[in-house]
Amino acid sequence: MKKLFQSIVLFLPLCSFTLGDSSIYTPIQYNSFARGERLDYKVNFGVFSIGEAQMVIDDKFYKINHRECYKVDVYGKTTGMVGWLASVNDHWGAYVDSSALVPHISYRKIREGKYKKDEVVRFDHRVNLIEAKVKNKKTGEYKEPKVYVAPKEIRDMLAGYLYMRTIDFSKMKKGDTFKISGFFEDEFYELNIRYKGKEKVKTKAGKFRAIKLEPIMPNNKLFDGEDSILAWISDDENKIPLKVQAKMFIGNAGIELRGYQDIKNPLNIVK
Repeated sequence: MKKLFQSIVLFLPLCSFTLGDSSIYTPIQYNSFARGERLDYKVNFGVFSIGEAQMVIDDKFYKINHRECYKVDVYGKTTGMVGWLASVNDHWGAYVDSSALVPHISYRKIREGKYKKDEVVRFDHRVNLIEAKVKNKKTGEYKEPKVYVAPKEIRDMLAGYLYMRTIDFSKMKKGDTFKISGFFEDEFYELNIRYKGKEKVKTKAGKFRAIKLEPIMPNNKLFDGEDSILAWISDDENKIPLKVQAKMFIGNAGIELRGYQDIKNPLNIVK
């Protein structure tokens, strides 16, 4: 159940690594989000509500590596009876360059029953290196870092989440695919995503006009088939994640928007 909950929370930024770039700190034009934004989600397994998640952009900028950065945090936890049986209380975060939308620092504080993990990852885009450190559970000190050679302007999941919200889907045709890449848990990933057109989608926060996306999943032990995940983002300038549905070997799971605050642009709500 702990792995299940973590996987569901990860659906939100699943389609949001980076398409890549050819230079360091290339400015990206966007008008899709701003400081202070908060998105709240409900996590389901079948007909049961098993948890909640929040995605928050801090209301001030931070200076990292002499660059102005957003501080983005994601919180996910189990609730109700599930919280008693398989307690999860995870915190993910990143400092993301406000111009190039690449990460400078990301961090994870994982609390899943007796399992704990504290990790800090630093990205040096000048020399294309990543340094990842994990805290020793016994001593409380960080172990020797692992260093990885990275592609230019690599993004973690949260920087990719912001970057995804800048993509212009208006030029795509139904059935078009595009490749994305990213870094997570000591590995580099590539994933094809299929554009499925537009439709209306209902959530706890209301009914919206949405862009539908389908990550083409490789063979794995968690999701049932390459078409096992569908995701909807708002069809407006915000492009916020609205809903995700997944077919898993142990059942169907999903996550949907239930509330929002300080969205920069009007949402495309169905009256």
